[in-house]
Amino acid sequence: MGSLSIWHWLIVLVIVLLVFGTKKLRNIGQDLGGAVKGFKDGMKEADSAADAGKQQKIAEGQVIDAEAKEKVEKAGS
Repeated sequence: MGSLSIWHWLIVLVIVLLVFGTKKLRNIGQDLGGAVKGFKDGMKEADSAADAGKQQKIAEGQVIDAEAKEKVEKAGS
């Protein structure tokens, strides 16, 4: 009684198609897919920008981690 069978889901799908229509559902799917793709691209750009900033600091000889700076100072003493 508590679980839904495949027939229940098919009836729900038919009702949704009748209410919204296939064109509107296709447009919603395209919009959602575009939003997910944009989010993934933004995350990749943010990661590459962060990596570039770290590489620049390393190239300039700046210390990124304070603990590493302390170890270098102790080793130099």
